[in-house]
Amino acid sequence: MTTYVALLHSIVLGPGKRVVMADLKAMAAKAGFREVRSWVATGNLVFEGEDAPLAAVEERLEAGFRAHFGKHVDIIARKAGDWRRLAAQNPFSKRGGADVGIRVMRKPLGPDALAMLRALAAPGIALALADGDLWIDFGGEPSETRLLSHLTTKKLGIGTLRNANTVKALAAMLD
Repeated sequence: MTTYVALLHSIVLGPGKRVVMADLKAMAAKAGFREVRSWVATGNLVFEGEDAPLAAVEERLEAGFRAHFGKHVDIIARKAGDWRRLAAQNPFSKRGGADVGIRVMRKPLGPDALAMLRALAAPGIALALADGDLWIDFGGEPSETRLLSHLTTKKLGIGTLRNANTVKALAAMLD
């Protein structure tokens, strides 16, 4: 049995309609996963399943989501050991957890993407890559930076942003 972490890119189904975590857990269980649990109401799951390639896990979850909720949402999955390593690699761990975020990527980002984002980042924002995921120290309120408009699927590929507090909480759920 393998433990996975899965992150939904969005829990917004339409104007005024969000995914309820109880429904999300039920969807994952119906897709064949066990011991499904969530962390807060932002589309974070921890669950058990047969050992499989991450692409197959993501595909199962995305197909289940589409069938259950009637909308496609990108879902990023990681195995427990990989998630623990991701959490441990936070290069900004000594700074505030809400000001530090990570864009967890389906396909790793490379140095070219990092250079492009550094050129766009305002002073006081620090960026680093760890195994192709993008760590960001926003140096203040993340929603107040124009860098967010460049952290999109269209510009970087499939991925989703979480803050460092969420990353740590999901890692703790794995223990």
